[in-house]
Amino acid sequence: MDISVVLPVLNEGGNLGSLLQRLSSILEHLGLSYEFVVVDGGSHDNTRQVAAAHGARILDEDPPGYAGALRTGFGAAQGEYVLTLDADLSHEPAFVAKMWRARHLADIVIASRYVRGGVAYTSVGRRALSRLLNLVLRRMLSVPVRDLSSGYRLYRREVLEQLQIGGRNFEVLEEILVKAYAAGFNITEVPFTYFPRHRGVSHARVISFGMDLMKSAFQLWKLRNSLESADYDARGFYSLLPPQRYWQRARHHIVTSWARGAGLTLDSGCGSSIIIQSLNNAIGLDYNFAKTRYLRRLQIPAVRASAFALPFKDEVFDCVISSQVIEHLRREQVLFDEMWRVLRPGGLLIIGTPDYATWQWRTIEPIYGMLMPWAYRDEHISHYTRAELSERLEGMGFVHEETAYIAHAELIMRYRKPQTARLSVERPPLALEAKRA
Repeated sequence: MDISVVLPVLNEGGNLGSLLQRLSSILEHLGLSYEFVVVDGGSHDNTRQVAAAHGARILDEDPPGYAGALRTGFGAAQGEYVLTLDADLSHEPAFVAKMWRARHLADIVIASRYVRGGVAYTSVGRRALSRLLNLVLRRMLSVPVRDLSSGYRLYRREVLEQLQIGGRNFEVLEEILVKAYAAGFNITEVPFTYFPRHRGVSHARVISFGMDLMKSAFQLWKLRNSLESADYDARGFYSLLPPQRYWQRARHHIVTSWARGAGLTLDSGCGSSIIIQSLNNAIGLDYNFAKTRYLRRLQIPAVRASAFALPFKDEVFDCVISSQVIEHLRREQVLFDEMWRVLRPGGLLIIGTPDYATWQWRTIEPIYGMLMPWAYRDEHISHYTRAELSERLEGMGFVHEETAYIAHAELIMRYRKPQTARLSVERPPLALEAKRA
């Protein structure tokens, strides 16, 4: 099935018949196979009878509330795409054709009142409050969407299958977008003109909606500032906080200067950093699927895999980068063996991690942990020092070339695999590799 139309309703009998009839005409004109999924919040008028007369599936929202209605509809939808809109005719049905044409541009298409070309014909006070909420949330959550609260959307069903939605009411609209963007999906907005509902009374209350939204915004802010967000690393490069921006750019300068012109490069544990985006002949690898999804949107080759079992043949890379990765992983020799294995003789290894022997890092980390306790401090499970890391790498046969520091805290070292080196690491059985992966 091409498209499922999910309609949360409550006493919309006066509008629903016209809406379903017009939607049927448009979808048939587009040549689409479709279904109507009407999710009822306990109507006392003829809403259910009207829906049944137009061939819609009728479901009871569970749990109660707008968010529950969406979850119910999403769970029942069978289409490759899922369309949501209000049943009160404030969302012009004919606009579906524009949204359908834009489906290849992004994973989520929003009918937007606030991009250039969009208009909202509502009261001045309601429009001003809506714009203010959207502005605050856009800046607070770093999501490049101007109309986060529009419920007129077209989703690829894959997006909805990937998300855990926890909202209760209309704040779920922002939650879906923030979580989808954090998972590496992309969003586009199409200019839309909004008119007030055709008949009946609106069930949305802007003040109540705003209060619910601000309650959930803090949890979403924590997500956006966690390592799990697909664009976490890239955002740091452009951060408004001078220390974070300095740190990211200093790391970028060192690593890209060393890797420049090195040939085919593997950035293991690349995240969404500007480093992998700057390299001209590189493959990114990360265990977080959101990060690889984000990179593939940018046309950067990327694979999801474990650094303990790199999915590449022996001696294929001219350069291997492991920046801010090993401290997040178990302290096992196979991690370094895999870097040696995929690196060609004469190839370059660039490896970076906090140096826990320096007082600078031992001071910075606790302060960072106090300021952002939900961030990645507790994910540093392996604490390396320069002496220990040097001994490990040189014991394998790597030749040290250069060492650099950021703020005397983050250690970055450049090593060379000898030209005469051949694969000498005893590789573990495939079953053990799979277990480690």
